[in-house]
Amino acid sequence: MSVEVSEVSRSFRGTLAVSRMSMSVPAGSITGLVGPNGAGKTTLLLMLAALLRPDSGTIRVAGLDPVTQPREVHLAVGWMPDAFGTWDSLTCTEILSTFAAAQGLGAASARERTHGVLEAVHLTDMADAPARVLSRGQKQRLGLARALIHSPSVLLLDEPAAGMDPRSRSDMRTLLRGLAGQGATVLVSSHVLSELEEMVDGVVFVARGRTVSTPGDRAPSPTETPHRDGPVAAEPSEPAEPSSPAPVRTMWRMRALNDERLRTWAAERTLAAPTSPGDGVRLAVPDDSAAAQLLREALEAGVEVCSFAPVPGVLEQTYLALEEERR
Repeated sequence: MSVEVSEVSRSFRGTLAVSRMSMSVPAGSITGLVGPNGAGKTTLLLMLAALLRPDSGTIRVAGLDPVTQPREVHLAVGWMPDAFGTWDSLTCTEILSTFAAAQGLGAASARERTHGVLEAVHLTDMADAPARVLSRGQKQRLGLARALIHSPSVLLLDEPAAGMDPRSRSDMRTLLRGLAGQGATVLVSSHVLSELEEMVDGVVFVARGRTVSTPGDRAPSPTETPHRDGPVAAEPSEPAEPSSPAPVRTMWRMRALNDERLRTWAAERTLAAPTSPGDGVRLAVPDDSAAAQLLREALEAGVEVCSFAPVPGVLEQTYLALEEERR
């Protein structure tokens, strides 16, 4: 595991922000950190980035201890806060060159990396523009570029999509997926759950300073009660420590010209969660390859499929159900 948190606590003036939290995040993946405001997400990220000391417990980031090895952690981690402050009079190139130098890059390497990350976040045309003329979304992209300037092995991102337009969000997803594919560890805290659902490999839910489990780590059975377009979350419980990311199981809806034939095919394989008659069937599909295989099987069985697509909002429904149970 690239990030390990064990029994970590942190309080502020007697108020407990993180309480004996434990979790593990694997390398080569994107993990979402989900929870309400005040759940302790930002406090956790600050401790992982060696910017805040825990009161107790242990943390390892890329095998390093943020308490005793803060400088090494700073070199290994790319940190993007939810509000990225800039020097308004400096250009994008000057800002990134300054951070590159702070991370120990030489002048030639800094120039090369600055050009590379500006290109990666699609800000090349703003390279010589002062930061004061950037929009909120452009400043977010500059913040992401800053986090990437020293080629970190771990990325900690706090609300990275805030203020970005749909094109920029799509570009960010593609960039982060590429980095994870190269072995980087990406931990993203966001309230834009639809965005996370399209991006992450797994999710850690946080409430009241602790990790909590959800039914996201199991597929729905045909006996589960449907809720809109996704399964209702089961009653949460405290997880075994440490908490590993729950896989994000994507629900797909299949519709066919003959709904009865479709339902018979799905029932024979105990694949489907129930839906209303004439509304097709919902299937738990872990990835695109599994979706393609299911579609082939349905067609080979004589099911005249007319649509097969992901159902949006499952992660949001799980989150809302979790919150309802914890009130």
